[in-house]
Amino acid sequence: MTEIEQLLARVAGKARNTRPWGWTSLPDPVDTATVARAEAALGFRLPPLLAELYLRIGDGGFGPEYGLLPLLDSPPADEPAAVVQYLAHRESGRKDPEWPWPDGVLPISHWGCAMYACVDCLDPQAPVLLFEPNADEADHAWYVDAPSLTAWLRAWLDGTGWYQETNEGVDLAPWSDFRIRTTPTPAS
Repeated sequence: MTEIEQLLARVAGKARNTRPWGWTSLPDPVDTATVARAEAALGFRLPPLLAELYLRIGDGGFGPEYGLLPLLDSPPADEPAAVVQYLAHRESGRKDPEWPWPDGVLPISHWGCAMYACVDCLDPQAPVLLFEPNADEADHAWYVDAPSLTAWLRAWLDGTGWYQETNEGVDLAPWSDFRIRTTPTPAS
């Protein structure tokens, strides 16, 4: 069994036995057609591990705090799905250039107070970023939560994430690529 297979088995075990706030049951996994529709709507591919979470474990409803958002359709907890959130944030960023949303950064989990855990789908490591919009400006709203989706899932499984009461006061590093990923390139 590979390291990723072991991680998926651990996540599946915890997902079967815990319910995040607002979720009464673990939704069924999605099918490959749903992943393909999501990727077509987004305009980029999901990191393989993220796709496997949706394909093997469930369409949201597991993970830290409020749990993973459903991929494409609205969840029972009435939180818009990840694809819907991404497209809405991108549109909002076009309307308000002071608060742009980076290309390829998919919200996957809501923390409350408009905060999201997001996966950088354009980075091969798939780092998880924290979007904390309660800052004074967009440049101070993005942090690196975990260097990879794998590390983020392990922190949840092991109870070592910054959001755990025992880890209060943990400072997350700012995401230095925010302006690089949101500055329009000049037309040639």
